[in-house]
Amino acid sequence: MIRFTRLAMPLALAGLAGLASASLAGPREDLLARYAAEARAADPAFTAFAASRGETLHRNRHAGGKADTPACTSCHGEDARRAGRTRSGKAIEPMAASATPARYTDPAKVEKWFKRNCNEVLGRECTPREKGDWLAWMTTQ
Repeated sequence: MIRFTRLAMPLALAGLAGLASASLAGPREDLLARYAAEARAADPAFTAFAASRGETLHRNRHAGGKADTPACTSCHGEDARRAGRTRSGKAIEPMAASATPARYTDPAKVEKWFKRNCNEVLGRECTPREKGDWLAWMTTQ
């Protein structure tokens, strides 16, 4: 049985049916639509993002990146609704869209941070599916 979050179901339906209109969507939805198109181009079997996979990506330890940042939680903490802290001690605003409403509204910033953080944690850039899964989870927090 496939379960959709309150955000994933409309996105999946709109993306699959081609009903989404960029002029009606917000910045986060536009990013998710872009990542969905990229994910479909990379894997025609792709159907939808999963917030559960995004949460797993966020919480799991990874061996490919820097030794002092093996997981997103290394800096962002376990609770995405709370502030995090960089390795140098600088505060990081909460990652959850509910706690920091301006998060994920500037595509250039989102891409900048995905590139930097994915390389530090994973040792590579995130795939479009990973970005979409992670963003889908953050929008539910």
